Formats: sequence, structure tokens, C-alpha cells
Amino acid sequence: MYFFISQLSISDILLTTDIVPNILYILLNNGGTITIFSCIIQFYFFCVSITSECLLLAVMSYDRYVAICNPLRYAAIMTSAHCVKLAGMCWLVGFTIILSDNISISMLKFCGPNVINHFFCDLVPLLAISCSDTFIVQLEMYVLSFPVAILPSTVIITSYVKIVSTVLSIPSRIGRQKAFSTCSSHLTVVSIFYWTLFSVYVFPTKEQSTIGKVLSLLYTMLTPFINPIIYSLRNKDIKKAIMETRWKHIFNNIP
Repeated sequence: MYFFISQLSISDILLTTDIVPNILYILLNNGGTITIFSCIIQFYFFCVSITSECLLLAVMSYDRYVAICNPLRYAAIMTSAHCVKLAGMCWLVGFTIILSDNISISMLKFCGPNVINHFFCDLVPLLAISCSDTFIVQLEMYVLSFPVAILPSTVIITSYVKIVSTVLSIPSRIGRQKAFSTCSSHLTVVSIFYWTLFSVYVFPTKEQSTIGKVLSLLYTMLTPFINPIIYSLRNKDIKKAIMETRWKHIFNNIP
């Protein structure tokens, strides 16, 4: 589980590194400019991080499924080599599957005012300022939504249906609580991430509204920010260190 969390952290770092510095520049300068090439590069790495995170969350749900539904075989199934292969496939798919959509976007013509109604180079605002026919790009977006969003979400739902049915069959109440606690952090992150992702990309509006920008903030900045917090709160060593630091601070301030 912690190996996949480390891969999720890398994806979050890639996402924030790609988006946040440019946002800070825009805020400090009351706006900013970016070349078409840089915009497409930003959009590419943004798609890579989003795609990789979708797949990693699906793999993590499978990991929880094996741990709860097949605990005696967990060590034999989820070996270190198998985990590395699964994570490698997530990154490989993330870097390759998005290329076709980015190549199609790079072939579009932008002959208007070229003002992006967003805080980063996203798909919907890019298509909105293009003066070319965007049907092919939109078609590719819907086709890619199956392996990027639909398929991973199906894996997650199927895994948790089996997990819930297995946990409910546990006779001990304490055992059920322990089993559910191992999935609570992952399920929280999945709910926030996939809800915003489906709202913006799978069922997008014709124009990028203020609601769309707020939803984009949730998975570009809020989710990477709360991921370490959510997963760290499950770690007993981290909670113990926080409590020790808190009590040490309290005792140092006592006159």
C-alpha cells in the first residue's frame, strides 16, 4: 500500500509542478502570456499526471481487494515485482495514451484573441479559442475517457462491492471496523478525485463556467494537498509523532 502511495505522491508532485508555478505567476502579474508550444506541453504533463493517478487509484483499490478478500494469499499475489509492474504500467499508459490527443491539439489553428478563460491550459478552454474544426479532438477525448476514467472507475466500484460484501460477512464488529478503516482514506480520495474528474471531462459543459474552474481547483491543488494528510492520519507512527510534538509544544509554553 505504501509503495502505491509513494507513486501517487509522485503523480501529485508532477501535477502541482506543472500547474501551480504558472498560476502564481499569473496572480502576481495580474495575468500572463504563454506560447502555444508551452501551453500544449503543460496540457500534456497535466494529462499524464491525471491519467496516471486514475490508474494508480484503480490499482490501489485492487490492492485493498486482495488484502481484505484474499488475506492469506496477499503476500503471494502482491509481490514487490508485481507492484512495480503495475505501477510501471500506470506510468507507461499515462505517458503514451495522451500523445494522440495532444498531437491533434497541436494541429489546431488559433487565430482569434487567444485568451484562455482558465488558469491553466486545459482541454475545454483550448478548444473554445480554436478556429479549426474540433470534432476529431472531442471524439478522441470521449474515446480516451474509457481507458482513462470509465475502466478504472469500474475496477474501483467492482473492488469495493466485493470488499463491502466480504467485510459485512465478518462476525466481529471490531474486525469489520478494522477492515473498513484500511479503505477509508483511499475511498475518500477516490470520491473527491473522480467526482470532479467526471464533472469536468466526461460530462463537460459547452463553456468553461466558474463552477468548472472551481472543480478544476479541487483535483489540481486540493486533492494533491489533502492526499498526504488523509493517508498520513492512518499511520500510527505519524500520529504518535504529531501528539509528541503537540505535548512538547504545550509543556515548553508553560511558565
